[in-house]
Amino acid sequence: MKIISRKTAFSALASVGVVALLSACGTAPDKNGGGSAASNDFMPCMVSDEGGFDDNSFNQLSFEGLQAATEQLGVKSREVESNAETDYPSNLNSMVDAGCEIIVSVGFKIAEATAEAAQANPDVNFAIVDVDDMGIDNVQSIIFDTVGAAFLAGYVAADTTTTGVVGTFGGAQIPSVTIFMDGFVQGVEYYNQQKGTNVSVLGWDYKTQTGSFTGGFEANQTAKSAATALIDQNADIIMPVGGPIFRSAAAAITDSGKDVAIIGVDADLFESAPEFQSMYLTSVLKGLAEGVEASVLAAAKGNFNNTPFVGTLENGGVGIAPFHEWESRVSATLADELETVKAGLIDGSITATSDASPKQ
Repeated sequence: MKIISRKTAFSALASVGVVALLSACGTAPDKNGGGSAASNDFMPCMVSDEGGFDDNSFNQLSFEGLQAATEQLGVKSREVESNAETDYPSNLNSMVDAGCEIIVSVGFKIAEATAEAAQANPDVNFAIVDVDDMGIDNVQSIIFDTVGAAFLAGYVAADTTTTGVVGTFGGAQIPSVTIFMDGFVQGVEYYNQQKGTNVSVLGWDYKTQTGSFTGGFEANQTAKSAATALIDQNADIIMPVGGPIFRSAAAAITDSGKDVAIIGVDADLFESAPEFQSMYLTSVLKGLAEGVEASVLAAAKGNFNNTPFVGTLENGGVGIAPFHEWESRVSATLADELETVKAGLIDGSITATSDASPKQ
């Protein structure tokens, strides 16, 4: 798997932002990881959730962070893909048995198995992506408060829709999914308040915390049907939240023959899944690769710390991607408006909240 470069927008995920993220939210390694030199036999490891490392999303970005760290350290890693939730305990135990010094597990669904493995092996360091602080000495959380970035995406959707209807659906109703949906809905609502419009959001009710979910993260017929249901209700912008389920949304859009846009999550889908480039309005970004890389480098230098890394709009750990091929189709004032809204979210004059936000 090649390492995919990612462009930045609105100061999101710029290198200075990543440095700020690490220094503000955890023990940050210096350029070379800090501490003493890593041993050549240091072995970092990773266990995916069932989405696999080629999901064009959070598993893939996390794996890229592992690769970047091993290249800097000049060591080899081990990794294993999970095909089902039942694989998690055995996959984690296999990494422990292999002698891994740090094991990075990816995703909320693997949290319970990670906690059990960490408590059974207190001399092994663990890191977990997309799970809040677990309160375990040898587990570090790498987590992102994406509600603000998703709020910006909702504002973009409300400004760009021509039907006045936008939609979202998720893979599973878990915090790392619903936080995107919460922010998206609030961004649309804020736009309506500011502009006197009445753009509606399908697929998620922020107040009741109910909505459309596929029950997993597979790009399958269920996910395609969820997207089709939104399109049939006149939604012309859709945000699928859950790894590769965006592929099912793209298939539904193609079959519909309608002009419908996708808002991606985690990665800039324009770059990570270029076969659907014309469909991507923007993506909500998380600095997953940077967070994993920093955690592994710190562990390699003997500086492991279980203080969570928390990416926010303020420290550049989350943001939104460029409009790419949609640049000519969005309003001329949108980019400037987003900077204003972003500033308001950071200083607290505009509020985006989610029960799924990391504890800070």
